[in-house]
Amino acid sequence: MFEAADRIKTVKISASAAMTDRARELRAQGVKIISLSSGEPDFATPSHAIEAAHRAALAGDTKYPPQDGTKALKAAVQRKFKRDNQLDYELDEILIGNGGKQIIFDAIMATCNPGDEVVIPAPGWISYADMVMVAQATPVAAPCPENNQFKLRPEDLEAAITPQTKWLILNFPNNPTGAACSRAEMQDLADVLLRHPHVAVLTDDMYEHLIYDGFEFCTIAEVEPRLRERVLTVNGASKAYAMTGWRVGFCGGPKSLIALMNNMQGQATNGICTLAQAAAIAALDGPQDLLAERAEIYRGRRDFVVEQLKLAPGVLCHKPEGAFYVFPNIAGCIGRTSKGGRKIETDTDFVFALLQEQHVATVQGSAYGMSPYFRVSYATDMESLREGCRRIQEFCSGLR
Repeated sequence: MFEAADRIKTVKISASAAMTDRARELRAQGVKIISLSSGEPDFATPSHAIEAAHRAALAGDTKYPPQDGTKALKAAVQRKFKRDNQLDYELDEILIGNGGKQIIFDAIMATCNPGDEVVIPAPGWISYADMVMVAQATPVAAPCPENNQFKLRPEDLEAAITPQTKWLILNFPNNPTGAACSRAEMQDLADVLLRHPHVAVLTDDMYEHLIYDGFEFCTIAEVEPRLRERVLTVNGASKAYAMTGWRVGFCGGPKSLIALMNNMQGQATNGICTLAQAAAIAALDGPQDLLAERAEIYRGRRDFVVEQLKLAPGVLCHKPEGAFYVFPNIAGCIGRTSKGGRKIETDTDFVFALLQEQHVATVQGSAYGMSPYFRVSYATDMESLREGCRRIQEFCSGLR
């Protein structure tokens, strides 16, 4: 009876969600799965954030919220941008959404027309290109090769820009590679953008606080103030504060753009849960020591996973600067056959054979626009990481 609209026909189910669902099915059958596929912190939401939501509920803060976010949360976001990023946004330059994903969706849907192009560094988060296609615009991949530490080179950005380019999406620290840009590297990209005044920039800074070894995070509007009126700075509570289920994203940008996005949001979901907003205020304004403490735990996990994956035959593993992923190169495994008789022709073959034979869930690199790689999330406990890496080593050792 129902046929998909043209705008949705090219959109695929997220590979990470598909892998998580397949792992869930196997668990339901009694199989012990080690899940290294989900980009979700295993830490608890800070207790002061939970308590703030509880107080808000008891106080009756349970009615429809303002469509663009409560004034109190927008003020907390305003303080966060100034404190962490040296960016000054007025309250009418800030929008609150149902997670960073809705913020990005609002921006793309509110501004893109058929024929517009959006440059997306590859590898990149699965959903960017799909959201662009839902808006009936065209995603354009800009390669970020491993020999440049998975970072976007100025010459590759320059080559990707055309007169039809509407947006550039930046995500550093990056999902799936963990790559992050230094201030000098970000300035090099900004210099390219200054030569193309028709290109707007959407920077997804969700992994801002997950950086290691003294690396300094920077965001493009901070690095190059001349771009400020063309930049949408996107962030949220999900990764840094382990608040994925609360669904709180936020952004700062030009007033005219925020108004367009707010109009789009009003036709999709309206405002976000009042209790989640109360919790986010407490997280943003409360003690920030936990950010560095948790980042140090992630750093230890990263170091362990990188060293263990290097011991797997046919696997090479770059050590990233941030986020909670590694993106190993498995070119040495392609063309071989698993112990269970599965031919490994692609990275998709690799991850599905790994799941079936060793019960470890990961995500194929092709889903993020680069092969032959696979993504491993270390946002889980050390026991799972030890066992997961051991099983990956065993799987690779059995390839013939």
